[in-house]
Amino acid sequence: MSDLFDDNNEDREEQQSGQEDKDTSATTGAGKSDDSEYEDVCFICRRPESKAGRMFKLPNNICVCDDCMHKTMETVSQFDYQGMLNNPDIQKEFDEISKQNGFPNISFVNLADLRGEGGIPNKQKPKKRKEAKTPALDIRNIPAPHKIKASLDEYVVGQEHAKKVISVAVYNHYKRVATNSMDSIEIEKSNMLMIGPTGCGKTYLVKTLARLLDVPLAIADATSLTEAGYIGDDIESVVSKLLAAADNDVERAEQGIVFIDEIDKIAKKKETHSRDVSGESVQQGLLKLLEGAEVEVPVGANSKNAMVPLATVNTRNILFICGGAFPELEDIIKERLSKSASIGFGSELKDKYDKDKNILSKVAVEDIRKFGMIPEFIGRLPIIYTLEGLSKEMMVKILKEPKNAILKQYQKLLELDEVKLQFADEALEAIAEKAMERDTGARALRSIIEEFMLDIMYEIPKDDNIGIVTITREYIEGTGGPIIDIRSNLINEFSVEELK
Repeated sequence: MSDLFDDNNEDREEQQSGQEDKDTSATTGAGKSDDSEYEDVCFICRRPESKAGRMFKLPNNICVCDDCMHKTMETVSQFDYQGMLNNPDIQKEFDEISKQNGFPNISFVNLADLRGEGGIPNKQKPKKRKEAKTPALDIRNIPAPHKIKASLDEYVVGQEHAKKVISVAVYNHYKRVATNSMDSIEIEKSNMLMIGPTGCGKTYLVKTLARLLDVPLAIADATSLTEAGYIGDDIESVVSKLLAAADNDVERAEQGIVFIDEIDKIAKKKETHSRDVSGESVQQGLLKLLEGAEVEVPVGANSKNAMVPLATVNTRNILFICGGAFPELEDIIKERLSKSASIGFGSELKDKYDKDKNILSKVAVEDIRKFGMIPEFIGRLPIIYTLEGLSKEMMVKILKEPKNAILKQYQKLLELDEVKLQFADEALEAIAEKAMERDTGARALRSIIEEFMLDIMYEIPKDDNIGIVTITREYIEGTGGPIIDIRSNLINEFSVEELK
């Protein structure tokens, strides 16, 4: 008799365990392992599992995310779908599943209406495989400013003062983030404003810094920002881009860097009688972000009107770097400098500063305020520094010295065809002279090289005998061609040297 009871108990336990496995598979995706190459996509909002969070598996391979499930239940509970919520049997089933999943069941929804006649399979997206990479600089053990500058020197040519300022500011900022507070003294943020002509390396400097630090970086354009309620990006979209760069990790985003480019385009409009929705209003809206405030931003969208959940991000530890070319600021600086004494023994010539290439380095806060930036905005950017315009010598260095220099990129491309590319020093000077004439900074170098390298990149793959191509000044100026060495000649030269 006891054996009979033992057998019955074992059968009952097997049935219960089987039922539990079935319930678990229905909830977690029919026993699908986490090592799968694909991730589920929500049937309603179409967000993948990496952004929406955990998914609830429904029959016919339909997945619904946590947020959409909440919204569905809140909507259904308002209308009491055919009196089902008052049914004690269904309510009992709700309670049982709520204890298991912490969430009510929605099995009374007609799934046939959702999937149509033929049925919609569960669409999946491949998972993004994250490679474990070691950053050059560790945020938790931030190196000294001279080491940060040495890392920037490998990629950015010149701009010694700007690299020194940004290295010290970043070092102090992340010390503040790491310690949070030093005894009773609270350290303020070191937001920056960089001023420099177009093509001098403002954006490239920030990109290089963020890559070395391995911190989230969001680059926003101030020209698209408008006051809340108008067509355009809301001011909070700046933080939303940073959250997306941090893979929706709020804690990591709160230690990131935001670079707002073209900040001079939101200057206060002069002599306007219409509402300035993209100028002074944007400056006032940015005040709370620069100083530090808790902002609600949509996850996975740029607008708060999107049907997506909101995340709260504290901008107290986010480093804001603003940059702009500030055209016509030179005239304001010259006017201030030449106005000091215009007559008498201490007078200065009006054209004294006309040929000064580094006139921007003499900028003062009153010049920026006269340009159209409000005093409250300037006050929240305590570190103001300028980048100098590129000279001919700096252009030549940019061509060949950085780690990812333009010439090195083309040399690498031709190495794949087993061809060696060389540049004569006179050719580099000719390229720099042409770039100076275009007056668009380092951006002109790439366009000039693309022009004269087009024929070379087109003709070289035709002939397998080409061994070395040397670019000359005559070829850059259009009065000659490049020097091409054939492989057979090279082999003969090597054999003669070996015989010697």
